[in-house]
Amino acid sequence: MLVTITTRGDAAPDLSHLLHKHPGRAQSFDLSVGTAHVFYPADTPDTCTAALLLEVDAIALARSKRYGADAQALSRYVNDRPYASTSMLALAIGQVFRSAMGGRSASRPERAAEALDLELALTSVPSEVDEHGIGLATRLFAPLGWDVEETRRPLDDTRPEWGDAATVGLRLRGRVRLADALRQLTVLLPVLDDAKHYWVGDDEVGMLLRRGEGWLAAHPLRELITTRSLAHQRSLVDDATSRLLGLDGAAGDGGAVDTAVDEAPADDDGTTAPSETPLYRRRAEAVLTALADVQAHTVADVGCGEGALLRHLFADRSFTTIIGTDVAPRELARAERRLRLDDVSDEQRARVRLLQSSVTYSDDRIAGLDAAVLMEVVEHVDPERLPALEASVFQAARPAAVVVTTPNAEHNVRFASLAAGRFRHPDHRFEWTRDEFRTWAQAVGDRHGYTVEHRPVGDDDPEVGPPTQLALFRRHTTASPTTGGTAA
Repeated sequence: MLVTITTRGDAAPDLSHLLHKHPGRAQSFDLSVGTAHVFYPADTPDTCTAALLLEVDAIALARSKRYGADAQALSRYVNDRPYASTSMLALAIGQVFRSAMGGRSASRPERAAEALDLELALTSVPSEVDEHGIGLATRLFAPLGWDVEETRRPLDDTRPEWGDAATVGLRLRGRVRLADALRQLTVLLPVLDDAKHYWVGDDEVGMLLRRGEGWLAAHPLRELITTRSLAHQRSLVDDATSRLLGLDGAAGDGGAVDTAVDEAPADDDGTTAPSETPLYRRRAEAVLTALADVQAHTVADVGCGEGALLRHLFADRSFTTIIGTDVAPRELARAERRLRLDDVSDEQRARVRLLQSSVTYSDDRIAGLDAAVLMEVVEHVDPERLPALEASVFQAARPAAVVVTTPNAEHNVRFASLAAGRFRHPDHRFEWTRDEFRTWAQAVGDRHGYTVEHRPVGDDDPEVGPPTQLALFRRHTTASPTTGGTAA
């Protein structure tokens, strides 16, 4: 499998800096599927071409445990896997060019941030033809701004009756940031092949969202891309779609997936207009503003999920104690990786504690803090369990302030992709209108001695209100848990 990356003009001398691979020597990398080689067929002041050649260990792959009882089937040994670009090449690109995909370059930061005139060439790519004779590769890459050239050859030059090969030579030309080009390749190559050489689990959703940030949500073949990327597992596809559109996060993840893209309200003509700042970011900013307003330094993110909000808290040194709780150990493990706690000093690591805990059970480990945050959490709790949530947070933990965000059900009509009567996420147990949320929040505040301030999150639509609603609870300094409060 071979992919080449070419740029010309004044950016040519900088390509090696962006790829973090020296042009003066060939390099080899041992991967789980074989060996990847990086070299430069051309390196002049005007033109630079970098090549990644993947030598697949086809026999080892065929004999791997992945194939189980079919390990001896002839099709496992006689196929195009070592030659046609598939998820194995996507894996190689992702591992060998990891820093380039992150858009980082200490020596050429300005080049890493700007779009370049790029030409990508792949020697053999699956590209099924639709009823109009258009290859799938063109339908996938052209909407992203690429000029796509597919070269399809006969399966055998001496046997024209056999027809054309299923694969094409693919050439992409466009002005694209290098990091974005590499991310698009790693997502779309497995889509072209409709297969992955490894087990697809929940972690794959997060990777798809990260690599598809900024383009996947609006792609006309989004459903095909997510379905094939997630190995046709419907639950994963539904989770990815709802998070991708920014309608909400997965259960317990605080609703603030770092790579989610929020769908904008429909314009008068029925089309959708992109928001300047995605809703998940505005939600996190609103929570951080509320925490600053109450001068919180010790905070619990209750139902923290994979740590989207924790990352912002950890970056701010004014938060001296940060506790993340979640009922799922897997989510806490993701949060720990996201925070990169292994890479920070002992002093910084000591600021953070990740605890397995349920929002409906009292936990002394989060008692007495400056603030607790429930960001897109309450709607994942069964209504009959809300009194238990109230008791654990407002009575047992009893922080000085509580920040709660939840979807505004009235705003759902502004999401063009959301069918009437449906919730924003399949795990939601309910979604409140503004009046319903205010009624619940005021009753909770009255019972436990908190005043309540309501704030909009996102554009406050004059008819249906904001997409997200926030309640900031402040505890009366002299109030007992049963003393009534007044709304601020």
